[in-house]
Amino acid sequence: MGGTGGVGVVILAAGAGTRMNSERPKVLHELGGAPLLHHAMRSAAALGPERMVVVTGVGAPEVEKAARAFDPEVATVRQEERLGTAHAVLQAREVLGDHDGDVIVLYGDTPFVAPETLDRMLEARARADVVVLGFETADSEARYGRLVVEGDGLARIVEWKDADAATRAIRLCNSGVVCAEGTFLFDLLREVGNRNAAGEYYLTDIVGLARARGLSATVVRCDEAETLGINSRAELMAAERAFQARARAQAAEDGVSMPAPETVVFAYDTFVGRDTVIEPHVVFGPGVTVESEARIRAFSHLEGCHVSRGATVGPFARLRPGAELAEDVHVGNFVEIKAAQVGEGAKINHLSYIGDAEVGEGANIGAGTITCNYDGVFKHRTVIGRNAFIGSDTMLVAPVRIGDGAMTGSGSVITRDVAPGALALSRAPQVEKPGFATRLFEKLRALKAAKTGA
Repeated sequence: MGGTGGVGVVILAAGAGTRMNSERPKVLHELGGAPLLHHAMRSAAALGPERMVVVTGVGAPEVEKAARAFDPEVATVRQEERLGTAHAVLQAREVLGDHDGDVIVLYGDTPFVAPETLDRMLEARARADVVVLGFETADSEARYGRLVVEGDGLARIVEWKDADAATRAIRLCNSGVVCAEGTFLFDLLREVGNRNAAGEYYLTDIVGLARARGLSATVVRCDEAETLGINSRAELMAAERAFQARARAQAAEDGVSMPAPETVVFAYDTFVGRDTVIEPHVVFGPGVTVESEARIRAFSHLEGCHVSRGATVGPFARLRPGAELAEDVHVGNFVEIKAAQVGEGAKINHLSYIGDAEVGEGANIGAGTITCNYDGVFKHRTVIGRNAFIGSDTMLVAPVRIGDGAMTGSGSVITRDVAPGALALSRAPQVEKPGFATRLFEKLRALKAAKTGA
């Protein structure tokens, strides 16, 4: 029964999320360092969809921008009036109305539906015309729609508001996620009415409409935790706790050591290799890859960076987007690196800022070194050669190039290129005045005594 074309996906992201008490659209609140919408899009993307459509409404420009940030090719359509889930899906008709492959409907505020679950729904389409994702709830008072099963098939879905006591006693609940062949789905949606307690056009009504045509519907079951929808700050915090617990457990299973795992914060796309050690209070922002046998020391923050095998970062280090550390690099305490490539075995151990730069293999960057990369308008690049030695408290005023094996004297301000193997010094001459300190202190103490009478 599966469609002949590729998979299409509709992600509903039009809601206001009033319980969030926020000016920001609900689907743009972050989980694991990324908008909720990106989690749904990521699950959908794992299917390799032929077309993906995000239905926007409240805060449409911001939601559309976020959708394109994840996938520049995604289609977006707007639901100008929020008349229900069936009405929302219908807005995608211009993009998917002629799609003869299967279409899955997801929700931008439901971040945990796994790609493997969606694969099972697509497989179930071989047995039924409509597939609904359901779950068993332990709470008989949970206000979910109930799935009424007759024999091997799904007979209908009854929303909580419209259910009688016997129907509410059913523990099999509706997640809202459905799958059907595209042209058939939109044909059914045009028949959906709004004669219900909420006066809305329910997507769930397609099951009854399909059965009225003599067609079939079935349920694919998943764990209730997968279907968690985010409607409030409290639910968002609970989702974050659940996400972090899963991420930590997965990291441990992948061979990562964490002495205090409850203090480590992962992003939705963090990758950490086997035999890496993550010390307490490390925070990963989006876009981080850490290879095997590295050590991320305590209180470090990493975002948009790549750390190669055997490297050490921290404690109290900050790696910003574009930081690329080669193998066996040492980055120490209170070091910040941004948009810079650091070669194998290089050391930047103390109190330094390295930005818009290239650091060669084996280079040693002394404490307090700063690449002065910004002139107030433009960013400029610093290149430090292989095995160069940068003295402590050196200011490298970009654009500037330090040659292989070159050295700068401590406290220097380097404004011109330094040749390979050369020593560059840039300091005012040291002046010494014998006895001056003694005479100055005597004068100052006398002034203090005169003022205090001591």
